[in-house]
Amino acid sequence: MPPVISEGKPAMACGRSPQQVMQNHPFLRLMNLPDILPGERTKSIHVPHVVVTVGLPARGKTYMARKLARYLNWTGIKTKVFNVGEYRRQATTRYKNHDFFRPDNEEAMAIRIKCALDALEDVRHWLDDGGMVAVFDATNTTKERRRMIFDICTQKLGYKCFFVESICDKPNIVESNILEVKLTSPDYTDCDKETALQDFLQRINHYKACYQTIDEVEEAMLSFIKIFNAGEKVMVHKHEGHLQARIVYYLMNIHITPRTIYLTRHGESEFNQVGKIGGNSRLSERGERYSRALADYIHEQKIDDLRVWTSWMLRTIQTAQHICAPQERWKTLDEINAGTCEEMTYEEIQHKFPVDFAARDQDKLRYRYPRGESYEDLVARLEPVIMELERQENVLVIGHQAVLRCLLAYFLDKPAEELPYLHVPLHTIIKLKPTAYGCEVDYVKVPIDAVDTHRSRPKVVSLSRSYEDAMETLPFHF
Repeated sequence: MPPVISEGKPAMACGRSPQQVMQNHPFLRLMNLPDILPGERTKSIHVPHVVVTVGLPARGKTYMARKLARYLNWTGIKTKVFNVGEYRRQATTRYKNHDFFRPDNEEAMAIRIKCALDALEDVRHWLDDGGMVAVFDATNTTKERRRMIFDICTQKLGYKCFFVESICDKPNIVESNILEVKLTSPDYTDCDKETALQDFLQRINHYKACYQTIDEVEEAMLSFIKIFNAGEKVMVHKHEGHLQARIVYYLMNIHITPRTIYLTRHGESEFNQVGKIGGNSRLSERGERYSRALADYIHEQKIDDLRVWTSWMLRTIQTAQHICAPQERWKTLDEINAGTCEEMTYEEIQHKFPVDFAARDQDKLRYRYPRGESYEDLVARLEPVIMELERQENVLVIGHQAVLRCLLAYFLDKPAEELPYLHVPLHTIIKLKPTAYGCEVDYVKVPIDAVDTHRSRPKVVSLSRSYEDAMETLPFHF
């Protein structure tokens, strides 16, 4: 039997042909607007972007869309994904089986067109309300559909469009994507695996019947990247500007190979024990014990082709000293630079620089230490590390509290305002397993005592606060 979700009535588009939907939708009325004048928004370095996915189902479009949005948001570029499949599921419960996607099913086609236009309308509102990049996640498999998106978004609204086409002819990659992602879709609730698989393969066939790959001659006006077989080959055409160049570079580096990324702070240091920040101190006796315990744990895991990355600071190098695996030192992984506050305790900073101490508590993400760095600076510094982590397989990063907060915020898709307060305890191994649409995380606590260096967000952050209020969340130290 075909999979059944519901016999409910579709919202709105029911009873109208695809042509009627196209004629009456408010988004397409934008075609009547005059083209945006040269020198207006199209020439601005802050012009909003629409990233448009292209490709058959189960080619990793949504995987790339979500990863790209996570990366851009992490770097401070306000980005949102608009997935047309979600619009379709909200608009109708009429999906029974693959027949819904037949090109000659006019009623279903009207619903699908209506949902795509609704999503584009939301893209417009979101970008005009301050968004920077909207990812329009749909199949967009025909030249006609892509031309419509380009004409309205670029010619009428003044956005920049960048098309991302995923092409895959390797059955093992397609089937793996179907089994891992598509069969857990709400479309196949209460449906057995084999029936769902066969239905989805038929759905793909319906799309194949009208699929037109991007043609660099006939669609020469488009800026696009074609990604073949999950990154085996990449072709870029006419990308425009710094932002699109960053998108291209990121998409060229991501891969779908299963792997585990291990993160850990260095063992407890002598400065940790006395509450000093920064500096280049050695490990404490307990930190030395952790370095041996960490090596024992890593060796027990028997991790294939493991690479170990540390900063150039003594405490991370000492923590890695017993691990038998290739090691690399990254200056980029050094702890956040506290500038004139290096090697000071929080008590000393409050005593000498009370205004700066309060200012940092008011906006820890953007506050820059005098002659030092902010968390925003640190994110920018760590971007090459993220790119290389996306390229690698199994990696152990031995780093520092602020550095690992930034890496965790990327992999766990944490909001920027939460980033400076993520809890990254000493003597704890964090295991990250990237999945299709997110990342599994596991915290392994090694039973060796260490001081707690985590300082929570204080309640009172005014410049006139008392010493007691400033020290309210101060972690204990010797």
